[in-house]
Amino acid sequence: MGMLCAVSFNRYGRLYYLDPGDHSPQVGDRVLVPTDDGVVVAECVWAAQWVSEDTEGFPVLAGIASQDDLDRDAYIRRRKAEAKVAAKRLIRAHDLPMKIVAIDHTPGPDVDRSTIYFTAPQRVDFRSLVRDLGATLKCRVELRQLSARDSARVQGGIGSCGRDLCCATFLTDFEPVTIRMAKDQDLPLNPLRISGACGRLMCCLKYEHPLYQQFQASAPAVGARVGTDKGDGRVVAHSVPSESVVVRLDADGSRTACNLASVCGSRRAYEEG
Repeated sequence: MGMLCAVSFNRYGRLYYLDPGDHSPQVGDRVLVPTDDGVVVAECVWAAQWVSEDTEGFPVLAGIASQDDLDRDAYIRRRKAEAKVAAKRLIRAHDLPMKIVAIDHTPGPDVDRSTIYFTAPQRVDFRSLVRDLGATLKCRVELRQLSARDSARVQGGIGSCGRDLCCATFLTDFEPVTIRMAKDQDLPLNPLRISGACGRLMCCLKYEHPLYQQFQASAPAVGARVGTDKGDGRVVAHSVPSESVVVRLDADGSRTACNLASVCGSRRAYEEG
């Protein structure tokens, strides 16, 4: 049991939960959130309160934002907006097949640095674009091309399940996902049904795949003849969540769901007999 508060870096954006530590932020307060690039200003949208869950492992709030922090945040946001406008204009001028996804801006003691993330259908020669952007923005510019999945992670969104995208919340590594996983789970091979926001196969296809593999290794195949407590029949379907198979009985053609363990035992007796 501990205390948690929720913050958002953008209005109506994704919520991030933090341990308030020694602070007591209220709704609307501007707070400092630790990130890999240093502390960043965010808005508190859920005041610190006690929760029943274990709060160990949550990042700790760095403090309440001062006026200097707010001025720095306003400067960064302004520079990011300028970089976005300039990048789009120069991309059109250079006729490059690029799409801007996100922009980071980091003030420095000597020179600022802007990192522009983009997607493209293929590798792009953007050397002249970088030079023009550096001259326009008067800072050091770095361009990074993102894959479709990395782009979805950066932009975030809601999946077909109604929840935040896995890649934008807890996934740290993208493991290979194949069409075989969809086939093993008897899912429709319609790209619109099994593709995520990135246009690639949904990462969640991999979550339950080991269970389907284990079930198929021990269950009688569809079409196999088996014996059940209600008589002999033929397997016509699998039900992995309930660990059962659907059998069409020879006697009257009716269908019955049978527990996997009992069908396997009956099947061995049936085959030996």
